[in-house]
Amino acid sequence: MGHRPKHRYIVRTPMPAPAEPALPAGPVPPYMSRRRYYRLLATLARRQPDLAVLLENLHDPYNVSAVLRTCDAVGVGAVHLLYTQEEPPELSRKVSSSAHKWLDLHWQPSPEQAYAALRQAGLRIYATGLREDALPPHQVDWTQPCALVLGNENRGLSEAALAQADAVIYIPMRGMVQSVNVSVAAAMLLYEAQRQRQEAGFYDRPRLPEPAWRALLERWLERERQRK
Repeated sequence: MGHRPKHRYIVRTPMPAPAEPALPAGPVPPYMSRRRYYRLLATLARRQPDLAVLLENLHDPYNVSAVLRTCDAVGVGAVHLLYTQEEPPELSRKVSSSAHKWLDLHWQPSPEQAYAALRQAGLRIYATGLREDALPPHQVDWTQPCALVLGNENRGLSEAALAQADAVIYIPMRGMVQSVNVSVAAAMLLYEAQRQRQEAGFYDRPRLPEPAWRALLERWLERERQRK
């Protein structure tokens, strides 16, 4: 396998620094710039606690990396990782561009236990696959609490994951090629979720309960302090 060029496949979209803190979290810590502190607060203020992702047996660490970056970009905070056939890939800073540091990763032992965790969180489960009753993305109400489930690059989702989902969704294809890379599929679906949630005003106000965002902030600040 050839060596992948470092970060040349990443599209960077610069965002202006927040002028004011997005959450009432107190003064800027002495070991951090105001710009970075406000960015942490803005990220927490846009987190979507009722939108999650489950990855089943994704093999390529660069695919996992790309999905994690998209999750962080659209405000997903919880990503569940399920490995029953593949060896879990190493998620290093080099591979994930540090996206995994800002996400809560939950390792699951089986589809049944993974789905039980999602349902306990009150999430409706949408699995990706080709089935006669599968829905296109725009027919899904992504403003409802839900989880997106994506499968292995070659095999797709397991029968157990498909059978236990609340619904199956697919991405319509108009060309000769009848599939897209799993990280591309994740981005297409999650940005439809972001579009619907943006229109509903979900990013205009904090949605994490205060104890939850304060606990996350404390954890992030401790890591920043140790890094300095």
